[in-house]
Amino acid sequence: MSLSSAAVTAPNPVTVLRGVGDALASRLRALGVETTQDLLFLLPSRYEDRTHVVPLGELRPGQRAAVEGEVLLTEVVFRSRRQMLCRIGDGSGFLTLRFFYFTAQQQNALARGARIRCFGEARRGPQGLEIVHPEYRRVDPQSRAVFEDHLTPIYPLTEGVTQGRLRMVVGMALDQWGSSDIEDWLPPTVLADSRLPSLRDALHYVHRPPADAPVDLLLSGRHPAQRRLAFEELLAHQLSLKLLRRRIQSDPGWPLESNGDLKASLLAALPFRLTQGQQRALLEIERDLTLRKPMLRLVQGDVGCGKTLVAALAATQAVQTGRQVALMAPTELLADQHAQNFKRWFEPLNVTVALLTGRQTARARAASLQGIRAGHAAIVVGTHALFQESVEFSSLALVIVDEQHRFGVHQRLSLREKGAAAGHQPHQLIMTATPIPRTLAMTAYADLDVSVIDELPPGRTPVKTVVLVDSRRDEVVQRIRTACLQGRQAYWVCPLIDESEEMPYQAAEETAAALAAALPEVSVGLVHGRMPPRTKEATMRRFKEGKIQLLVATTVIEVGVDVPNATLMVIENAERMGLAQLHQLRGRVGRGHHASSCLLLYRTPLSPLARERLAVMRDTNDGFVIARRDLELRGPGELLGTRQTGLAQMRVADLLRDADLLPRVQVAAESVLRDWPLHVAPLIRRWVGHAEQYGRVG
Repeated sequence: MSLSSAAVTAPNPVTVLRGVGDALASRLRALGVETTQDLLFLLPSRYEDRTHVVPLGELRPGQRAAVEGEVLLTEVVFRSRRQMLCRIGDGSGFLTLRFFYFTAQQQNALARGARIRCFGEARRGPQGLEIVHPEYRRVDPQSRAVFEDHLTPIYPLTEGVTQGRLRMVVGMALDQWGSSDIEDWLPPTVLADSRLPSLRDALHYVHRPPADAPVDLLLSGRHPAQRRLAFEELLAHQLSLKLLRRRIQSDPGWPLESNGDLKASLLAALPFRLTQGQQRALLEIERDLTLRKPMLRLVQGDVGCGKTLVAALAATQAVQTGRQVALMAPTELLADQHAQNFKRWFEPLNVTVALLTGRQTARARAASLQGIRAGHAAIVVGTHALFQESVEFSSLALVIVDEQHRFGVHQRLSLREKGAAAGHQPHQLIMTATPIPRTLAMTAYADLDVSVIDELPPGRTPVKTVVLVDSRRDEVVQRIRTACLQGRQAYWVCPLIDESEEMPYQAAEETAAALAAALPEVSVGLVHGRMPPRTKEATMRRFKEGKIQLLVATTVIEVGVDVPNATLMVIENAERMGLAQLHQLRGRVGRGHHASSCLLLYRTPLSPLARERLAVMRDTNDGFVIARRDLELRGPGELLGTRQTGLAQMRVADLLRDADLLPRVQVAAESVLRDWPLHVAPLIRRWVGHAEQYGRVG
């Protein structure tokens, strides 16, 4: 294929459209619209049927409809606030139009005798049915009535741009769409295989569906025209991630060949054997580490499945070859936990482990930086502080990122750049305790190979989950007393640190004081994110040592805390939390040999979504089942975290609804990369914007 056949014509700015000046262009920019092509891809969020007028006598409360009538009276009244009332009639009935914001010009246009057509939702008012702030226009009573010949699109808005104005400029862009304005970058073979309409047909249909269009299909996003656009958007995201993978692996990695002595020593010191799931994941990682291209692997598994130990065993392969390992965690608490575990495992083997966080003292930080720069620190554990400019590694060969969904792709790749040396790139091992359903992983992590640890170590007892209304709080306090007097420990998790007028939920500090008063025989501790790090660490250490029996905490304990003696988890206002977070918190108990329980306290009334979430938590401990339900209930953006590049910003595609397209999308991506390489960049630019540049960090 020739280069000219894929030449990209620069799109026209929106200011070429009549009536679009610099002021409107500036407001449209807030919607991501800068060109006429952008207008065509600003898609409706829903539709309204204005293709016929409903007689006023047939209008019903709650109905959204187009109506027409003669103005009988327009007056400005002062009731609870200044407002304009316009009474219209059509011979079959009457309707009041109510305006809270209006101008003298509008008042004059709605003078008695004028005929107007308007649209809005009818509701009951003091004088019968009314519509508040309808869309309206004057019509000539002498001319033949002309109605819309298609459903009316409703677009997402921004401040200063009305729905009518936006429809007008999108309509102009559609009407002036020439053959060179917008290219269909889906190759004919791909389009033929998908049995979907052309780009031109799809865009015309979604902006102007015919009057007899299947509205239910359109509203559900399942019309073939919408599916055509969703297919292209998913393809663009798939291509961007595949390019990222190709770009990363274009530089050589460090082939890490070792005799396994360090790994054997670490395994020999463990009081247990690896599960089959851990062994399988480790084998896949070890194979990748011996290759001359950088490993890109995601290890996902349920809370407590032993991912951290697998990462530590993988680290032995780099350390034994004389190279460094960096482990990045999203919070200081989790970084501290990892550092303690790695020191316990590696320091008896004469391997130095350094900790680097943002809140270290200047002296401790300087010592850590010197050890990292000189190569004395073989393993470096830290937060995002690891990829600050002042951090220089001697020979970083393996980057381990924990809780991937809490970092953006940028942050992960920034740390990777730290290890670029002598033309080599470090291997990347990504860990997540938020199991990702396969359909989501196919798109979210197309740049990564995936290993799954699908079993828990022996001895982990299933946690029994009970859902209770918070009026039964006294019973819960009694249960904590019983558990603590039996020698066990407990958590009580609160959503906030202090009281808020907007969200009047029990605060951690107040709850800790109340529980200490109610349980004088129990030692109560408090941990939250605003505490000084040393105070927080000291409290956690005392809880781990058994000196604190009941730990009241905010969700800072969501990940990383490992206290096998803790058997009771109380989560307050559980109806406010997502499934993934609830499951992570529940995973703090059941880590020992004693039977454990999780009590979910909720406040009434419960929304249907909250009721569904609590039912899922009560019915299953399986993280993969919970992740699938979380995807169904909340969508991919929240499941992965809002900073996960691209996914939360999809305009047409829905990863749950359009999951059946993903296998064909993957095949299409390989075909386009292989046979139509010049189509790749324009497709990515159209749907992902410049996010494909996230592969070029630094």
